[in-house]
Amino acid sequence: MANSESRIKLHGFNNLTKMLSFNIYDVCYAATAQHTADYIDYIDEAYNAERLTQILTDVANIIGANILNVARQDYDPQGASVTMLISEEPIHKAQVLGHSLGEGHRPIPEIMLAHLDKSHITVHTYPERHPHNNIATFRADIDVATCGIISPLKALNYLIHALESDIVTVDYRVRGFTRDVSGRKHFIDHKINSIQNSISKETRERYQMIDVNMFQENIFHTKMILKNFNLDDYLFGVKESALNPKEGLRIRKLLQHEMMEMFYGRNIRRVD
Repeated sequence: MANSESRIKLHGFNNLTKMLSFNIYDVCYAATAQHTADYIDYIDEAYNAERLTQILTDVANIIGANILNVARQDYDPQGASVTMLISEEPIHKAQVLGHSLGEGHRPIPEIMLAHLDKSHITVHTYPERHPHNNIATFRADIDVATCGIISPLKALNYLIHALESDIVTVDYRVRGFTRDVSGRKHFIDHKINSIQNSISKETRERYQMIDVNMFQENIFHTKMILKNFNLDDYLFGVKESALNPKEGLRIRKLLQHEMMEMFYGRNIRRVD
């Protein structure tokens, strides 16, 4: 975001919408049906609605937003969702905490809407498995949409760290327009040429990254995949030392092939 000295002087509210879509993938090899089920149960517990609510609460704090309302749900047999309505404007303490208080203390909808800046944070999880190759995967999709001067990019490094993942895809788009005091339209209010500019040096060193950007449309896309591959990090219920070298190599190739298909978003022919 532009600093206060260079910030555009606007006529009224900043009507630009800044949308950060953050997708992560975790990959695992589970040799037996029981190991696969145990992995899905582990993921479901590690990323249940309660923990996801805390992650989104941290995101709201990092970008300087106030929480208006929270809806969350754990699903049967697996997966979870959390949705937060957020506001940039200062609001009464009872409204900020209304989602965690009793029904008698919940904020009145009309008052909430008076402060709502059309901003939200959402997360959905998708544990997945297939019996044919013993691969289990976990995907989490997080969307952070803000209006006004707050920027969802401020939370990017926290999300990467909190959801330590094998593969990350990030989309950032600025939509709509706003007007300055002279009436001139502005379709973006800050300088950006890559999402990587908002990613820490330490993270950039850990991941291989590819950009696909459409500057004229204010659309920015970055794909990330871990550079280092330690097989033990991808095995569930067994260690590499318990495998014979031939089996270890087969599993390594299988996992790397799965990861590259997710990274590039298409099927890739295997060459064994």
